[in-house]
Amino acid sequence: MFPEKSSSKRRDWARKLECPVDENANYENTYWCNRDLIPIPEDRRTWTWQGYAGYWIITGANNSAWTAGATLLALGLSVGQCMGVIVGASCIISIIAVVAGWMGSHDHLGFTVMSRASWGMIGGFWPVLNRIVTACIWMGIQTYWGGQTVKIILGAVIGPKFAYMKNTLPESANVDTCSLISFFIFLAIFCPMLLIPPEKLQTPLKIAFIMIVCNIFGLLIWSVRTAHGAGHLINAPATESGSTLSWNMVYSIQAVLGLWSGGILGQSDWTRYASTTNASLFGQGITCPLTIILTALLGLITTSATQKIYSTTFWNPFELLLYIQSQSMSPATRAGTFFSGLCFLASQMALCIVLNAMSTGMDMAALCPRWINIRRGCFILTIIAVAICPWNFVNSASTFITVLSGWSIFLSGMTGILVVDYFCVRRGELHLADMYQGGKEGAYWYTWGVNWRAVVAWAMGVWPLLPGFVRRVRMTATGNGWDHLYDLSYFFGFLVSGFLHWALHTLCPTAKQTGSSPFEMELHRSGERVSEEDVVELRVGSEGEGKSSLA
Repeated sequence: MFPEKSSSKRRDWARKLECPVDENANYENTYWCNRDLIPIPEDRRTWTWQGYAGYWIITGANNSAWTAGATLLALGLSVGQCMGVIVGASCIISIIAVVAGWMGSHDHLGFTVMSRASWGMIGGFWPVLNRIVTACIWMGIQTYWGGQTVKIILGAVIGPKFAYMKNTLPESANVDTCSLISFFIFLAIFCPMLLIPPEKLQTPLKIAFIMIVCNIFGLLIWSVRTAHGAGHLINAPATESGSTLSWNMVYSIQAVLGLWSGGILGQSDWTRYASTTNASLFGQGITCPLTIILTALLGLITTSATQKIYSTTFWNPFELLLYIQSQSMSPATRAGTFFSGLCFLASQMALCIVLNAMSTGMDMAALCPRWINIRRGCFILTIIAVAICPWNFVNSASTFITVLSGWSIFLSGMTGILVVDYFCVRRGELHLADMYQGGKEGAYWYTWGVNWRAVVAWAMGVWPLLPGFVRRVRMTATGNGWDHLYDLSYFFGFLVSGFLHWALHTLCPTAKQTGSSPFEMELHRSGERVSEEDVVELRVGSEGEGKSSLA
């Protein structure tokens, strides 16, 4: 009797904890489906071209782009060479963002569901898990930097009592007491923002990117005016030469691509909310490269000017503002650092939401759709980001570059497979209903739920890069063949994995490899199958426009 009661209570709690389902929905929560995984219906496609332009201002005009330009100097490049690398890498990012986001704006599917087509219903969990791991690292780093903005703001408001608080943590902790307190304050401000659904984020993001642009140009004007010029660093020659310099420039391109590798892989997570099929193209094609280039350039000029002012090079703008506070707590300094810190706070909040939380929330929703949706996934991600102690990843410029660029060896092959599968293997046609059902009758079940072609293609694009990656992390690279292959990691992984995926599908085609069919689910209520007259079908036309109709 008691076991039966306990079992009944567990079932009741399980039902209460299930993700919400829309009224009169044409779907139900299953092992493969919930509200955030289905093709986005027309009433939720609210993002316009202005929204995507703002998205890329937030994604490009932030501390990552600022830091990328400055830290490339540590690899022996001149400022001109740094900017050449940034221009080339940002154009590549733009192109990949367009093609990776195409399926979202035309089929209204995110990266999570699209992975099922190329990897299989079970195999699709592998790229999703990889991106979740990457996002956890990024989320931790960005929230830590968010904590630094809070530290700047409170230092300006409270003054020396907070800014120079006694550190009670050991040196091995890699973080001081003030930074740790600020980190958790940032999380307390940030977490309520996760309650806003993706389709309603455009307005707060517009406010954020206006603050970001004003802040970056404000720092530039202040630093150049105070230094009476751009400083000497801007004209410094390269410290490396010959083949070492050439390979360092190649590696620098990979490092910059690594900063955005996770974001461009999951572009369809955001383009699926596009109001029209071309709404995202301006942001991806124009705003993306322009914003990254300008932010890196302004960051380099500001770094050079502040070096002349303080005789110290600050590769991180947050460290710059904290140092300014340590030199003076005059009313003008406190006011200036307060407003700059406030703008950086808005930048970090928006970046954490746009580039990490929402996309990864969808990834986590795929792991357990019945009980995890985007919102719940966001909170799980935030907890993990705290648990990894992110301050250990940002304790030096060299570690920062090595760790972040290294992630591209795992994600580049997945990006190649995603793009090639959609355009070359499927030819832009998908059996939408089969993406939400397991079993041999589905088009994307393959062999025990795994597409071995994608597994082989990805592995072949990754393993040759591992020796160079390990040597780079251990700082034992000597410039041999493995090291140089790793310097080409993103291009190698993308092209090799993509080509092999297409070749294996050509040599060993699968059933229903091409062709299309609409999204539809057989709904069940109280254990009974609904009659065919009650089944609602969401048809997604070739132009990406959806409509509801009775099946």
